[in-house]
Amino acid sequence: MSRRSVLAGAATSGSLLMAGSGAEAQPAKPAELKIGITTFLSGPASVFGVPAKQTAEMLAEQINAAGGIGGVPVRLSFVDENPGTEHLVGEFRRLVQSEGVHVVFASISSGSCLACTPLSDEMRKTTILWDCGTQRIFEEGRHPFAFRTQGYGTSEVLAPLLYLLKHKPDFRSIAVINQDYAWGRDSWELWRAGMDAMKPGVRVVAELFPRFNSTDFSTEITRLLALRPDVILSTSWGGELVTLVRQANERRLLERSLMVLPVAEASLPPLGRSMPAGHIIGTRGDHWVNHPRPRDKAALDRFVNGYQQRFNQPAIYPCHHMFQAFSALQAAYTKAIAAKSGGWPNDQELAAAFQGLTFDTPTSRITIREDGQGMEDQIVGLSSFGTLPYAVPEKMMLYPATNVSAPVGQKSVDWLKTLRAGLENTAGEAI
Repeated sequence: MSRRSVLAGAATSGSLLMAGSGAEAQPAKPAELKIGITTFLSGPASVFGVPAKQTAEMLAEQINAAGGIGGVPVRLSFVDENPGTEHLVGEFRRLVQSEGVHVVFASISSGSCLACTPLSDEMRKTTILWDCGTQRIFEEGRHPFAFRTQGYGTSEVLAPLLYLLKHKPDFRSIAVINQDYAWGRDSWELWRAGMDAMKPGVRVVAELFPRFNSTDFSTEITRLLALRPDVILSTSWGGELVTLVRQANERRLLERSLMVLPVAEASLPPLGRSMPAGHIIGTRGDHWVNHPRPRDKAALDRFVNGYQQRFNQPAIYPCHHMFQAFSALQAAYTKAIAAKSGGWPNDQELAAAFQGLTFDTPTSRITIREDGQGMEDQIVGLSSFGTLPYAVPEKMMLYPATNVSAPVGQKSVDWLKTLRAGLENTAGEAI
């Protein structure tokens, strides 16, 4: 791979600008750009967190080899989310107050983001919500220093629901099995609001919320086998989703019910052939390895192939989300530096640069709207097998972010309740 960063060109405003030697702007350009990153480094969710850490390290090396951001090399500090939110809040403060980080990337867990985002207000520190999905962040308050650089729960749940309504409109019953924490509860509330609005009368036969980090789903599977719902929804992720699908497949549950797995993509490589064909899968974005028409196929290939070669594993969606966070950061510094005629931006000026920011990814272009939410398209498809040893989608539909996101100022659940039957035929397009 060349020394040019794989992120080169991510900023839509052009190449990164160097601060002029005669600039007298304050603060002075730092010797290094310190970035604090919270992710799961241990526990079951580390199957997401470690690949994200590896991606950050790979991208930081490439950025530094290409001259840094605004001519400043980046240095990363990592914090493990696994010990819990109390630990994480303390570590966030330490990163800002003791380590002097310029930017924080937080976090994977929705619970983590709900705990950390208010700290961005208190400490006035630009915080990129690089992976968490809860819609509550920007719907329950204003956070002028926090920005999400990917999609969120509303679009990630609504797109698979629309796909189900289009491809299996005759389903009559559904069960949910979700992790018992913020994301599991919130995502079911979103789904239920949209489903009841667009297809009223569906019978909910079970609402199952096993504890977070469960390893045995035999009780829940036994119940689902007895109930025989047409559809089983699970927005679970990580090692728990892998375990759930394996155990369900061993007991032939997936032969009797259609599973809808909105965040399945990262679990497909470890599942291999344990993930049967013909079930609805999503990826929390549009960054499938077999995307039929990415914005920049060469850039996509460089990223996924470079990651595969270096770490001997596929680049799953946390890797893409980390890419998006760095791409947005580069674009924001480009914008902020240009606004100061080459001067280095302070915290307020950097945060202001994220407002309305547009940045490129290998598969698409994302804009951060005025409430801080990134607008990312969604791809949903049916699990199928081809040349790879794990399932990928076929019969894909792409849902533009504007079609599956609540408008600024509206709460997602309230907006979903206004949707009507027929949206499944107009909101997306086959690709």
